[in-house]
Amino acid sequence: MATYNFIDAFAGCGGLSEGFKATNQYKTLAAIEWEKPQVLNLINRLKTRWDYPNADEIVMRFDIQRSEELLNGWSDDGDYGSHPGLNSLINNKEVDVIIGGPPCQAYSVAGRIRDENGMREDYRNYLFESYLKIIGAYRPKVFVFENVPGMLSATPGGVPVTTLIRDAINDLGYTIIDDLRTHAQINLAEYGVPQLRKRVILIGLRNDLYENPQETLLDFYSNILPQYKENTRTVRDTLFDLPRLFPLDTIQKIGGKKLSHSYSEDQAIKNHMPRFHSARDIDIFRLLAEDIEAGRNEYTSTEALRNLYTRLTGKNSNVHKYHVLRWDKPSNTIPAHLYKDGLRHIHPDPEQARSITVREAAKLQTFPDDYEFISSAGDNYKMIGNAVPPKFAEKLALALLEIL
Repeated sequence: MATYNFIDAFAGCGGLSEGFKATNQYKTLAAIEWEKPQVLNLINRLKTRWDYPNADEIVMRFDIQRSEELLNGWSDDGDYGSHPGLNSLINNKEVDVIIGGPPCQAYSVAGRIRDENGMREDYRNYLFESYLKIIGAYRPKVFVFENVPGMLSATPGGVPVTTLIRDAINDLGYTIIDDLRTHAQINLAEYGVPQLRKRVILIGLRNDLYENPQETLLDFYSNILPQYKENTRTVRDTLFDLPRLFPLDTIQKIGGKKLSHSYSEDQAIKNHMPRFHSARDIDIFRLLAEDIEAGRNEYTSTEALRNLYTRLTGKNSNVHKYHVLRWDKPSNTIPAHLYKDGLRHIHPDPEQARSITVREAAKLQTFPDDYEFISSAGDNYKMIGNAVPPKFAEKLALALLEIL
């Protein structure tokens, strides 16, 4: 069985690489990530699950924009310490695949709405250039570029970002599919991910290795990848086996941490502790979940939810703050914003009256149950929301085997 070497750029906590490694046909040569909590989690996972004793070396905590140092090494950096560089890690090994997705905030429609300049001046618009420098340095057979659908309409500097990316890819001697809107937008719910999550998946082929790259890509998107579709999975399918966590009669403290709910004492179930909720929020969560469970549906419209928020908090909001997950539907998108609050990811069981736990967010993102998140709850929510769902990543990796 062939094994393919890959580099993971913008690795996060390893959602994309987790799926590739689950096939047992890909080997991590290096992973690049600049946020410390994500790096620590990825190192822990590579050591404890994938038996990489050199994980501290191959997971590089560094700013990918510092391309020359990334490749050739850096020393005595106050933030990032020292490292001999990516070239030293690769050491003339063949790089078959490079995977990654530059941070998506600058391309997201929601982000552009919130930003007074429409994110046009955000440096993250151009992080793809750093990613492509790595591709140019190691010339993989194939690369994977993942991002949000908003990238298809982003125009930093007045030029569509897709034009900038396509031109840069062409200059490197690679090809991506011509019609991105038709073929590269993937609904991950069709691939066993129990949430409404659409992403743009760009597959780049090295021109000198493929007789007709466009035909190969069209076959990949139209025939090869769709073989891995499966029936839609729901919140109930995903969360049914976790212990129920109920509001406490009185607030408790454990290790200085305030608890409003019970938590799982099963040591085999990691990260299944609710965040603290006020009595007011618990009442709101119970009301909203009961409204849906009873079939009244008094609070399912945007206007009703906004009015409820104003009546109970005395504040106004242009968007509705609350959303209850539905048992028999996929979840709404699991976002990085979960680290701020869980108001748009309320558990559907009114008796539990809470937002989802880190473990529930991870399961809805299809992280394996044995993936233990070792950082603060806020950091854990953020890295989970930013990740590529490992189940989809595994199917993508299997599909790529057919064109490698």
